[in-house]
Amino acid sequence: MMTQNRRLFGIILGVLGILLIPLVAMQFTSEVDWDLFDFAVMGTLLLSTGLLCEFVIRTVKNKDYRIGLLALLVVALFLIWAELAVGILGSPFAGS
Repeated sequence: MMTQNRRLFGIILGVLGILLIPLVAMQFTSEVDWDLFDFAVMGTLLLSTGLLCEFVIRTVKNKDYRIGLLALLVVALFLIWAELAVGILGSPFAGS
């Protein structure tokens, strides 16, 4: 139980750490221009992906299925992130 709580704490710290990157970058360059909505969307995306990964780790016992599902979640995260950032798929949600 203690290990699972540590992983949840690690997920939250990881999300905050990743969100610090654009926050710090905004202090040094005008190329990064995020507003509160951008941070909220990315925070939600990262936290939900992290929690889904934790759910898969806790519930899926077959190692091969677990690895496959985790890889699928990471690929989905990167596709959604890329779509929101530059619109690689051309959906109405594209940020460009």
